Amino acid sequence: MKNSLRTKAPLKKTGSKVDEILTIILVIAIICAIAMTIYVILTPKQGEKFTEFYVLGPNGTASDYPTNLKVGEEGEVIIGIVNHEYTNTLYRLKVDLSGVVIAERVFVLAHNETMESPFVFKVEKKGAAQKLEFLLYKDEEQPVYRSLHLWIDADESV
Repeated sequence: MKNSLRTKAPLKKTGSKVDEILTIILVIAIICAIAMTIYVILTPKQGEKFTEFYVLGPNGTASDYPTNLKVGEEGEVIIGIVNHEYTNTLYRLKVDLSGVVIAERVFVLAHNETMESPFVFKVEKKGAAQKLEFLLYKDEEQPVYRSLHLWIDADESV
């Protein structure tokens, strides 16, 4: 018996030049997709910038506002501000009653910080539909940034 050794011929490339180019393009596309995914995960999208501004009744709900008072009687509301501006923000709050400034306050809130503060006011003159206006200014801007109001009816004191 003859012992014959067979030698295998080296493997030949069976793919064409087009296959090689497509493989390279596919690898580049996968690398780009991975890089974009990492970028999106590491740099989250910044949401909309805004400020919440609200007035609540004395019980902490959006009801039971002190709108019918006697002259000289005090009314109380809760003023709320929530900063969603993605930066520390300077606010100026001005409260007018029938066009007369009755209170003014300046403060800074950090991003996502909430300020809720009770506010007591007194009606000094008789009259229906007196406008109690809450004006919020942001970053020393001159135009009013947000505004709210209540209509107050005041009768003679008893």
